[in-house]
Amino acid sequence: MNQFKKCTCCGHLWQLRQDFLDDPKTQIVGYQVNFDRLHLGFILFNHLKCGTTMGIPAAEFGDLYHGPIYNDRLTGTAQCNEYCLNEKNLEPCPEKCECAYIREILQIVRHWPKND
Repeated sequence: MNQFKKCTCCGHLWQLRQDFLDDPKTQIVGYQVNFDRLHLGFILFNHLKCGTTMGIPAAEFGDLYHGPIYNDRLTGTAQCNEYCLNEKNLEPCPEKCECAYIREILQIVRHWPKND
């Protein structure tokens, strides 16, 4: 049986990504970057029902973004705001950096409307 995510603590199951994003008991809290393969970085969520933190690969949300993806990474340059180096920073990156599309995915997930 296919499933999107199962809570590693309480076992709650979200069959679909839509169910996960709609759930008011899931809250985005961070992003662990993988500079070698950006799509394999983890978007971190708290499950407010049981208090655990879960990581889901950014690739699971990649299809939500339809904007440009830049080729050059600006990490370590004067243009870099170092947002990716702080896993709790969810702000969008204004630069034309390879990592910027992940920051935009974070915005989509961060502002996803929750069911009441």
